[in-house]
Amino acid sequence: MKTNDAPSARDLLRWSEALAAIARTGLAFSDVVYERERFEEVLHVAADIRVRAGSPFDTETLVAEWLTSVGSGVPGYVTPKVTVGAVVGNDDGEILLVQRADSGLWLYPTGWADVGYSPAEVVVKEVREETGIDCEVIRPIAILDGLRLGFTGIPLYSLVFHCRMTGGSLTPHPLECRDVGFFAEGEMPEDMILPDEWVAESFAAIRGEALEVRFDAPRDPPWAGADRTDGA
Repeated sequence: MKTNDAPSARDLLRWSEALAAIARTGLAFSDVVYERERFEEVLHVAADIRVRAGSPFDTETLVAEWLTSVGSGVPGYVTPKVTVGAVVGNDDGEILLVQRADSGLWLYPTGWADVGYSPAEVVVKEVREETGIDCEVIRPIAILDGLRLGFTGIPLYSLVFHCRMTGGSLTPHPLECRDVGFFAEGEMPEDMILPDEWVAESFAAIRGEALEVRFDAPRDPPWAGADRTDGA
């Protein structure tokens, strides 16, 4: 985004979440009444911005929801949530996809990071639980900001790994998936989540092509600079 352009709904959402995180973290670390009042005022500003971004909730509802999530001290420091994703290829050069139960859209297997597991261990667990397929992790291929890409409405980092199928059989999770399957590059399903962001890169990884880890490069300035993605 150029500095003289009107902000998009995606920008407004990102700014709103950033302000709300700063305010909630401030509330977690301060017992000073004056400071707490200022942080709550910032929450109201953040909520107003989110309403302008198209939130179905009003300002007071958003503020009340944010306030219920305020912790104390370090546990209250607001950070992005983390998901892990798996680009799993088989011996035929196909990619493993999941049709999500909530939206009906197709994407590679992905899930929340679990405490006590490394990111690679979560990948293996998620793929097995969602699809019935066993896999080995080859390498990370992307570290992405979900708010920046626009595929999530909450602060979220996505760690994506290239994996290879080692066994198992296709068995969709009864609660999380409508369907699962392996797909060739020219035979992908129609309803996919942001395919331009991952399909070509995923098949390049499956073919064994040399890829740099893709990440969201710093913007200049951070809040209004143009988006760039390095390593693509």
